[in-house]
This record gives sequence, structure tokens and C-alpha cells, in this order.
Amino acid sequence: MANLFLSLPFEPALESLGAEFYDPVEAASFPLHQLRFRNDALLPILGLDPQTVKDEDFVECFGLFEGVRPFLALRYHGRQIGGYSQIYNPDLGDGRGFLYGQVRGTDGYLYDFGTKGSGQTPYSRRGDGRLTLKGGVREVLAAEALQGLGVTTSRCLSLVETGEDLWRGDEPSPTRSAVMVRFSRSHIRFGTFERLAYLGRPDLITALLDHVIELYYPDLDLSQGERREVYQQWYRQLVGRVARLAAQWMTAGFCHGVLNTDNMSITGESFDYGPYGFIPAYNPRFVAAYFDSEGLYSFGNQPAICRLNLEHLQRALTSVIPLEDSAPALEAFDEEYRDAYQALLLARLGFDSELSPDLGGKLFAQTLLCLAQSQTNYPQFFSRLTQDFNPSWRENPAFILENQDLGNGDWNDWRALYHQALGELTPDGLTQIPLRLQSKNPATALLRPEIERVWAAIDEGDDWEPFNDLVRRLQAPPTNSLLNGR
Repeated sequence: MANLFLSLPFEPALESLGAEFYDPVEAASFPLHQLRFRNDALLPILGLDPQTVKDEDFVECFGLFEGVRPFLALRYHGRQIGGYSQIYNPDLGDGRGFLYGQVRGTDGYLYDFGTKGSGQTPYSRRGDGRLTLKGGVREVLAAEALQGLGVTTSRCLSLVETGEDLWRGDEPSPTRSAVMVRFSRSHIRFGTFERLAYLGRPDLITALLDHVIELYYPDLDLSQGERREVYQQWYRQLVGRVARLAAQWMTAGFCHGVLNTDNMSITGESFDYGPYGFIPAYNPRFVAAYFDSEGLYSFGNQPAICRLNLEHLQRALTSVIPLEDSAPALEAFDEEYRDAYQALLLARLGFDSELSPDLGGKLFAQTLLCLAQSQTNYPQFFSRLTQDFNPSWRENPAFILENQDLGNGDWNDWRALYHQALGELTPDGLTQIPLRLQSKNPATALLRPEIERVWAAIDEGDDWEPFNDLVRRLQAPPTNSLLNGR
């Protein structure tokens, strides 16, 4: 049987923009091609039946690479971490991966296959262009955990171990090598536009912006109305997407760790998971990256950094979008973020828009206050709430999580607000609480000890079952009997 991946209707969308946006590259040759992970959950989006796709298809298409397709190392710049601030770096671009291809999904969206660890490119600088196997494992897990938590995220399609020994300063070395294939909406970054502004090419900015709008903002029509107005609407939508993404990270308890402008997608999608971390307890100063000694990209600073990155992009686009056009959208970021964060956190508490705005705001603020005061386990708090919820809580606030040790904090005030919120619900609204709790609060949390446990089994005994089991649990749908209609 022919390789089904190779028969997909690839579209040369980014390639059609011209050679100013990328460099053709060749993949490295590797001594080993062993499939370690295949994401069958993504195959239906490609119109493929997982039962008909062989492991060898993943390896042939995304592990060997030889003579399969033209590969593109994308060009971009970026503002990168530099102590208390960001420093512009024009010496960037795809340094250990490339755009493998773009395919239209069954949902009508265009998706990228982007490799990571596939070899050196013109932008590798002094790097070897490789990815450690542990780095690939961590990215697979991050993407699946975020997907389960409702974050707009890229995901990993496959992970192939490639049989080389790599030397790294942040991992015990030598360590094993791998090639990962990322499945995402786009690899166009804020830094892609920054590079064009740096080069003084408003013509290319216009071409790229039109490309982005046509492919990723289909409700905007460049053929209708004034182009300046469409550009203004596009920036407003991007600001909204990024504000919601920041709110999703905060609600999930996720710290990305490296929010450089070259790690910000023009579609508002979360991607590129290196030194990330999920918070064990609510702590705005939590830092995921070992090199972020000043806490620039700390957990609590993520919304401000996202807004700053949007401001950097705003300046890069001034040749086509005047500042007076984009300023109102950027000024609305804080309010859009706050509204999204409150709605998402209340959903993790079981509530939707039925709550009055005043009570919803108080419950939101009191929840964060109590989590910060008590330093109770962040994912465990939502897990306990999901497991213990009982309609009798509507009768007496003392019943709410009465058997749980939540630590220090104004929990009685929180219980009073939660009780009041239950009292605002209709009978039908009350029945939705356990359903919403189950759907918003996955049973499995991805804290660092769990990742290290999985990696230790791989590293010490080449035992992949703990990893495979963790992936299954992260991908598992809610199992509450109410959700299954029983």
C-alpha cells in the first residue's frame, strides 16, 4: 500500500510568496529512524483513518525525508530575552527545523507540518540543528496537556528517534536525538514581520499580510471595502486572539517560558514548548526557563509580555497600518484579557455566563486570592472540586469542599461566594455544573515530577509504557457518567 501521507493534497501556500521568505534546505541523514510517538487523534483532520496508516508511513514521510519534498527554512527575526527586557536579534530563522508541507484539513483550515531537529540550516549559527529526545517527549506532553485544558495550541504529529548522541548544557550528556513533526495552523511569527520592517520592505509586509488575512482570517475580505479598514480589523482580531491565548495559559496554570516575538504565532496559536512548566501552586512569580533569572517571562507576567509583543508588531507594521488605526485595538487588550480570564476561570469552577457580572467578578478575584494565600496544589484544587461537587452545596456553604484541607486562605469567604453563585442558577443551570467541571478539569495534571518520572523510564530502561500511558490519560475524554449519558 502506498504511503498515505505522500498522497495528501499539499498546498504550496507559503512557498508561493517567493524566495524572500525562506531558504530551501536539505534534511540531515540519521543512523536510526524509530517511531516513538504517532498522534492518531490528528489523522481524521487530515482525512486519514488511523487503522490504515502504518508506523512505516510516519517514518518514511517524516523521519527519512530523503527526496520526499522540498523543505523550507523560514526567515524571521525576533526580540529575545535579555535580562529585564527584550533585545532585538536579526540573526535568527529556522535553525533546526523547516516547513515540511501545508495541507488543507477536513475542517477547511490550512495546517503546517513543521519539523524540529531535522538538521542544520543557514540559521543554525553554531548549533547542530538537532533536537534531544527528551525535548521531543516534553513537547508532545505539553501540547496534549494544553489541548485537554482548552488552550489553542499546536500539537505533535510524530516523534522519531534518530540514533545520535547530543551534547547539551541543560541535560545530562550525551543524550539521545529525535525529529519531531509539529502540526499547527501556521509557522508565520510576529518576528516574520519584524524582519521585513528591519529590511525596509513594506512591499513584502503587504504581500505577507494579505497572505495571512486570506488564509487565517477568512471572515475578512480584502476585495470588499477599503484595504486600510480591513488591515485595521485584522489587527483588532489578532489582539483579541492573543488576549484569549494569554487568558487560556493563565487559567491552565501554564508558563510558556520563552515568549520572544519569534515564538508568537500570527494566528494567535500557542506553540514551541521548550522550558515550559505548569505551576504546582498559584504563584505569579513562577519561572519556567532556567535562564530567565529576572523573571521577564514569569507566569504572572505573560499577559503583559503578550501585549508588549503586540506593540512590537504594531510598530513593525506602521508602513501599512498607521499607528492611529492600530492603537485602539491595542488599548483594548487589557479589558479583553481580563474578560476572557474571568470567563475561563469561572468555567473551571463550573459556571458560565448565567452569573451576574458583579458576583462573577467577586468569585473570580476571591478564587485567585485564596489560591495565592494557601499555596494549595493548583490542578488538585480543580480536581477536588470536580470530584466532590454535590447539589447539596446550594443548601449550605459549609458543605462546599468540607472534607478538603485547602490550607490557609479566606476560604469561608470563597465558600460564601460559591454558594451565592449556585443560588443564582436555574434548576437546569445547576445540573450543568458537574458536566462543566468534568469537561474543563482533566483528571491528569502535567507537573514536572510526572514528566521526569516518564523520562527516567525511557532514559534508564528504554521503557516507553509510562510515556504512552500518560499520553493516553492526557488525551482521554471526560469519563463522568453524567457526561456519557448514563
